[in-house]
Amino acid sequence: MGKLINGINGPFIGKVGSIIGSHRKGKAYVKGPYKRRTKNISAKEQLNRDKFGVAQAWLRPLVGYVRAGFKNYSETSEGFVAAKSYLLREAMVLEEGVWRVLPEKVKVSSGKLPLPQGITVTQTSVGEFLFSWDHKRKGNEHPYDFAMPMAYDVERGFAMFFDTGAFRATGSFSLEVDKVRPGTYQLYLAFSAADRLSQSDSVYLGS
Repeated sequence: MGKLINGINGPFIGKVGSIIGSHRKGKAYVKGPYKRRTKNISAKEQLNRDKFGVAQAWLRPLVGYVRAGFKNYSETSEGFVAAKSYLLREAMVLEEGVWRVLPEKVKVSSGKLPLPQGITVTQTSVGEFLFSWDHKRKGNEHPYDFAMPMAYDVERGFAMFFDTGAFRATGSFSLEVDKVRPGTYQLYLAFSAADRLSQSDSVYLGS
């Protein structure tokens, strides 16, 4: 049964006959009935499905991070959906029929919050990375903006991250990952505003 919104002429939620109504981020959507596919999948369609599958799998361990990093990305898209859209568009290549993600082109956060200067990362011991940045204010940066460090072992699908790490004024943050099972980590850093209403672009710091 469908639920009317704003009267008989307004949008609706649920199923009315064979039509399905939904509501997302302030916009109303209508879908027709599902039709079973009878044609075989073309090679181009399969490549597109493969691409979506690779992007989905690559981002899955980062769901909590990209929800914060892509908050309020656009009027219609944010969080995981927005992060995947960016990855599909900007950070994937097809090599010998196989889709590959380019970590250096991936964004795990997107926004207009200013980044500090002098961002670096060093490995201080097995399974531990020290993220550093210039903590001196050069504009309207808030000293209590949060650092958002991430270390991602793609091969294992294991990520360690904080969306509320050290304050910007601190100038550094030590991120401990897995000391027992060392791996190769892709390293990123972004910042979230003190009021959590905005965030910066992410910076890729190598592997």
